[in-house]
Amino acid sequence: MNHLKIDRTSQGCYRIDMEADGPDWSQDFLLRSDAHHDNAHSSHRLELLHLEEAVERNAGILDIGDLHCAMQGKWDKRASTDACRPEQREGRYLDSLVETAADFYEPYADRWLFMSPGNHEGSILKRHETDLTERTAERLRSKGSPVITGTYSGFIRFSVLTAGKTISRVMWYSHGSGGGGPMTHGVLNTRRRQSYLPDSDIVWSGHTHDSWSVRLAKASLTSQGSVRLDDVHHVSTPGYKDEWSPLDGWHIERGAPPKPIGAAWLRLSVRHHSEPTKHRRLSVDIMEAR
Repeated sequence: MNHLKIDRTSQGCYRIDMEADGPDWSQDFLLRSDAHHDNAHSSHRLELLHLEEAVERNAGILDIGDLHCAMQGKWDKRASTDACRPEQREGRYLDSLVETAADFYEPYADRWLFMSPGNHEGSILKRHETDLTERTAERLRSKGSPVITGTYSGFIRFSVLTAGKTISRVMWYSHGSGGGGPMTHGVLNTRRRQSYLPDSDIVWSGHTHDSWSVRLAKASLTSQGSVRLDDVHHVSTPGYKDEWSPLDGWHIERGAPPKPIGAAWLRLSVRHHSEPTKHRRLSVDIMEAR
């Protein structure tokens, strides 16, 4: 993925640099969260389907946490052999999480740009002082991956050089918090977040295993004294874990509903208008990865 370069600009802030090489230029990114890869109820089939599609699209891969479920260790009161894959039942539990995940993702290491922790990785770091996110990233980097590890939440600037001018979009991401809400699925957070993220064009979270995207607008006054309206794309990615179909366990006992599984595609493209080049905008499209 030599055409995509990612850097850390400061704590919790990152930049992905690209160059538009023609009038029909676009760039896709696979937005993932909540893979819970080691859980027996997570869909490796769907993960592979999306990873292979990322290859076909020449897409970069961004993951914002709970890649590891990490709940089946002998110390964990939530542990269940029904949720533990065979490869994690042979001792060295935490080591095996890193090894099996890195082996699974190795064919896609060259396009994996970003990996940040969720609450499951955070719990392991707090209680066992080992960073599953960084250890997994280290393994991928040893295979030539450009992946960098991020903070639980932060900002990513997508910067595109086109016709000698740089245009960009800003994304705020967070693994997420709370339960999502049984009726609203966390959509009410769109207005709340937009109130304190005035410069963000994309707002992305996971954690609640809900799947939706909502396009809102924000208004501003230009330096020329006219009104400007900009879109803000809010997106929630659901992940790959099916907690309902087993019809047993904590998810069922608390009366939680079935949740969708999957991810999302982000497409950036240069919007061409009749106005001068200096007014070109970077167009944003969000699509479900199902």
